[in-house]
Amino acid sequence: MIIGRYAGTGAGRSGVSAVAAGATRIAAAVLRSRAPGGRARWLRTHHAGRTVELYAGPAVAAGAALAAARVRGAAGFAVLAAGACGAYDDVAGAGDARRGFRAHLSALRDGEVTSGAVKLFGISAAGLAAGALLRERPLDKVLAGVVIAGTAHFVNLVDVRPGRAACAVLVLGVPGLPRRGAAGALAAAAVGAAAAVLPDDLGGRAMVGDTGAHALGAAPGAAVAAGCGRAGLLLHAAALVAAAARGERVSAWARASGAPWAAARRRLRRA
Repeated sequence: MIIGRYAGTGAGRSGVSAVAAGATRIAAAVLRSRAPGGRARWLRTHHAGRTVELYAGPAVAAGAALAAARVRGAAGFAVLAAGACGAYDDVAGAGDARRGFRAHLSALRDGEVTSGAVKLFGISAAGLAAGALLRERPLDKVLAGVVIAGTAHFVNLVDVRPGRAACAVLVLGVPGLPRRGAAGALAAAAVGAAAAVLPDDLGGRAMVGDTGAHALGAAPGAAVAAGCGRAGLLLHAAALVAAAARGERVSAWARASGAPWAAARRRLRRA
């Protein structure tokens, strides 16, 4: 496999990024032209009252998963599983106002299995499975799983306004691009997919939803899991667990940081 063989080189990382971006755009175009289930199913009204498309969510999940799988099969599985769990919540959890671990775990204690709980345990299981395949030592396997699932959850936490999820993935993924081997190539997969949806997402024309946010988050998580030593895994895992424990504050911060995003959206609309 050419991309896998040369993933540690600059050309290899560029190829992975191009695969992610190209597959994302192709998938979005196909979904938009066919609109499975009818076009109305793929439209939503966002916080500002504008109608946006949902094609970007499954498209970016497919693009990121395809590119990641060409580097490491386990990483592709984690991205695809995170996207699938997010898609389930997008569909089954539509209209459910409960947010965060505490709300869904409280419902579970009362005997109700919410779509959020299914998503939580599904992504956690997929992350642990991928971590077990990406690392060799038992503790590293667990930490890698926490990082993958935690990053997927973190990106979803900040996906409260247009462009937040894709920009978060760029911030997380770009520093990993210079790394050699699978880590740099997986970071390139995350960056390529996020860059492909950023203009429409930030411009308020598309919404990645839980499907895209979780898939996008799992990709840089897999890059960290594949490339960091134990100390790095511990630091990332601790930070992600802390962010999850303060999920409402993280989301509130992302929601409140509006001025730079508004300026960027205005520039995109004028372009």
